Amino acid sequence: MIPLPTRRAVALSCTVMPLSVLPALGGAGLQILWAGAVVAILLAIGLDALGAARGRDLTVRAETPAAIEVGEQAHLGIEIRAATPAYRLEVLVDLTEPFDPRPVQSAGRLVSGGTVHLDFPLRPRRRGTGRVASVWLRWTGPLGLAARMLRVDLGREIPVVPAVRAVQAAAMRHVSSAGLPGGPKARRMVGEGSAFDSLREFLPGHDHRAIDWKVSARHMKLLVREFRAECDHQIVMAFDTGHVMGERMAGIPRLDHALRAGLLLAFAGLKSGDRVGLFAFDEQVRLYAPPRGGVSAFAGLQRLAAGLDGSTGETNFTLGLMTLLGRLSRRTLVVLFTEFMDSVMVELMVENLGRLSARHLVLCVTLRDPGLLRVAARRPDSASDLNRAVVAGDLLRDRDLAIRRLRRRGVQCIDAAAEELSGALLDRYLLVKKRELL
Repeated sequence: MIPLPTRRAVALSCTVMPLSVLPALGGAGLQILWAGAVVAILLAIGLDALGAARGRDLTVRAETPAAIEVGEQAHLGIEIRAATPAYRLEVLVDLTEPFDPRPVQSAGRLVSGGTVHLDFPLRPRRRGTGRVASVWLRWTGPLGLAARMLRVDLGREIPVVPAVRAVQAAAMRHVSSAGLPGGPKARRMVGEGSAFDSLREFLPGHDHRAIDWKVSARHMKLLVREFRAECDHQIVMAFDTGHVMGERMAGIPRLDHALRAGLLLAFAGLKSGDRVGLFAFDEQVRLYAPPRGGVSAFAGLQRLAAGLDGSTGETNFTLGLMTLLGRLSRRTLVVLFTEFMDSVMVELMVENLGRLSARHLVLCVTLRDPGLLRVAARRPDSASDLNRAVVAGDLLRDRDLAIRRLRRRGVQCIDAAAEELSGALLDRYLLVKKRELL
């Protein structure tokens, strides 16, 4: 690592440049003056380079977060320890997408045996896996005329996962208000569920339909049956990652809205004692994670979802859904997050979802486009506005027709706006649990 002259050294050299004309004026004394000035500057730079700390005298340690949610700001901690003094220390972190680049931070003077800690903000632009490739250090000697540089390879990877933390509390409130189990152990639910649990004395507020009249007559008092909800059901979230899901709504791709709602469903399902898996496909199968139980499985699902990127290919419903059908050995709640734009896609989707619903409970989730609704409902002021309104109305009618066809094939459907999707999906899951449809 060869020391390099700094801007200060260049500026100092420029100040003595006028002396270079002295030898032309004649006289040995003027030549000696010019040569002495040049030697003095070179000597000062050399001495400053010798006084600058070596690369082996600096130790760098980095602290990175385990994961970051989209829209969240985290911090990368850089700790630098010096065995010998380092002057005018500057630090630059080499970040890759999806993080915003960070400017150079100045750490000032680092004394011998001292430590400095710098925080670099990490702001992800989108989902994915960001990489902290390396840290660059630059410092000078005591005079600030010579600088040394050091590159420390880190190679840290930080997954950027969909943002669900802010609404996990809402998911738990949905689960708690419905009286569903909060874990793998079954909890008694009077009047609900299908598995008989016990008998207890009737109290005001109990469902009269739960009264066991024969047992009550034998014991000469009213007794009600208590039931428990069955747990350990299977849920598989299937994500269509084709090009249609890359369309942006409210500045975010449809796929990101779907992932957020799907992870909330996974969180509620795991808290309720069910097992949750993940499946993704477009023109080919991209991912399959078998259903797993326990709240600890949520972090793994979050990391897998962070790595799902939209494709530019056409969605192959036949390949994707039939592959999923072959991998499921027991009745499962399959939640498909998709979107359809033309009649060919609709025909393939309806046909294959119908086959899947013959053995499993299928829920098809789509995002309603508020912009399309506004265009269809807007009063036209020109011929072009009228044309757009007619096209938007035709698209909405075709969409409603496709949803009705799916429902006739036994497929449950949710078509909601982006801001309503999470709540509608959780409500439908709770309804499935209450009615023991699995």
